[in-house]
Amino acid sequence: MKILDGKQSGLVWAYFVAGLLMVYLSYSLPGLLPGDFVTAMYAGSHVALNADQEAELRAQYTEQTGFGRYLFDLVTLKWGYSYAFLAPISELILETLPWTLLLMGGAHLISMFFGFIAGVEAAWRRGSLLEKACVGPMTLLEGVPEICGGVLFLLVFALYLGWFPAAGAETAYAEQSGLEWVADVGHHLALPLATLVLAYLPGNFLLARASVVLVRQAQFVQTARAKGLPPWRVRYVHAARNALLPMVTRFGLRLAFMVTGALVVETIHSYPGLGTLLFKAIAMRDLPLIQGIVLFSSLTVLMINLGLESLYRRLDPRVKHAS
Repeated sequence: MKILDGKQSGLVWAYFVAGLLMVYLSYSLPGLLPGDFVTAMYAGSHVALNADQEAELRAQYTEQTGFGRYLFDLVTLKWGYSYAFLAPISELILETLPWTLLLMGGAHLISMFFGFIAGVEAAWRRGSLLEKACVGPMTLLEGVPEICGGVLFLLVFALYLGWFPAAGAETAYAEQSGLEWVADVGHHLALPLATLVLAYLPGNFLLARASVVLVRQAQFVQTARAKGLPPWRVRYVHAARNALLPMVTRFGLRLAFMVTGALVVETIHSYPGLGTLLFKAIAMRDLPLIQGIVLFSSLTVLMINLGLESLYRRLDPRVKHAS
């Protein structure tokens, strides 16, 4: 049985401490939000509460258990109960998570694939008209926020032209199955997916291009050329491989922040993902649900970073030997 060395043992302890810190922050930070669930629930209603009723409801909904009890509930997989949705928090997260993974995962994979290919080709043609024609628009698009693209796509393609639905992830009350259901989901997914692809593609392109430009004249690339290897092999197997580490890092971190990354786009298109769920929970001051989503997002960040540590060793042997 292989025993962890000093560096690996220290890494494990570091992630363990980081995990405990994330649990504590997910417990304490949501409680700093102004207002409470009772105020948010009755602020816009016609129901008038007297002082005793308001105090009783506030005591019921704002009472918070201690951190020890909160930690014990997490270990026993008791994530709490949502005040606003009247459902277990774990069920709400599991219901919305697939939609966010479909949106964010699809956007990241598409933008990473095309951004990587375009970046490598542009870097290999350094100084050419093709590179100049790509770098300018990509740099301009990199500065456009997601909310601008989301609102523009919604106004033009959904509200004005009517080509795509303006909200939802599937047609409500439509009894569909098989390919018909897949086509309907894809139809609803098109606009939010295009918004995120347009937002992520420029960054992937510029990162891949910059990474390949740095190694284009490196000795190992020149050696590969001298061996008479095919140009595509020199370009992608030898040169472009060095662009994979920063690309994988970007992919992992972007996917880790899937809740905050998709919140704006999901809210604009009323897409039923984790971002929309978090937005509604904050609006309703649903403290247990906010805590659950923040904790889930934090642990996701931690686990993806831990997975990236292992993936780096496979992509680049130098990382393994350096550690």
